[in-house]
Amino acid sequence: MITIENLRKSYGKLQVLQDVSVTFAAGKVISIIGPNGAGKTTVSKCILGMVLPDSGDIKMNGKSVLKQHAYRRQIGYMSQIGRYPENMTIRQVIEMMRDIRKDVKEVDEELIGLYRLKEMYDKRMGALSGGTKQKVSAALAFMFNPQVLILDEPTAGLDPISAEILKCKILKERKKGKLVLITSHIMSEVEEVADEVMCLVDGHVKFYETISSLKQQTNEERLSKAIAKIMNEEVKP
Repeated sequence: MITIENLRKSYGKLQVLQDVSVTFAAGKVISIIGPNGAGKTTVSKCILGMVLPDSGDIKMNGKSVLKQHAYRRQIGYMSQIGRYPENMTIRQVIEMMRDIRKDVKEVDEELIGLYRLKEMYDKRMGALSGGTKQKVSAALAFMFNPQVLILDEPTAGLDPISAEILKCKILKERKKGKLVLITSHIMSEVEEVADEVMCLVDGHVKFYETISSLKQQTNEERLSKAIAKIMNEEVKP
């Protein structure tokens, strides 16, 4: 569904992505992990068209998306920290997004219901807790039935029940054949929802494997221990 070819991006002398090449298939949940500054967010923003790479290409269903716009309608995005006009209410934000996306006739309001957002519709965004803003961001990401979901630390700030609701929603959408990309530092959650893990280190793909393969290679039952073992082996002289 999405193919990244020899992607490079630098900010001044800092090379953030160095010849990243990878293919993400539909019907998969793929977790993008790595240390801070490894290039995880930059990859996501390049796919979204928010950052233009220095070289390389990104293709969706075989067609380059660089400097294109229409493909973005197929993507739902949830940032780690949602930023909204503070004076707008939840109702106004949702209605504004629905007005922008009039092309989508059938919207998915499941998370609005599960998170009971309608009970808070008249609260202003500036008065909401970080967790409630995350619920609004999650509802908007899934609302327009996108074929690709890009979720940046999606459970950050969510209480355990709300996080569980979101994880169940992610797995439900995967069953519909959608591609879900998740950046996360919480390996236990990655293990619950992801099929495959791509690890970026210093702008390079260190590994891209299924979770079962990582465990088998390292003889570890827990994903966190498997990844730690692989990373520790890499730094040995």
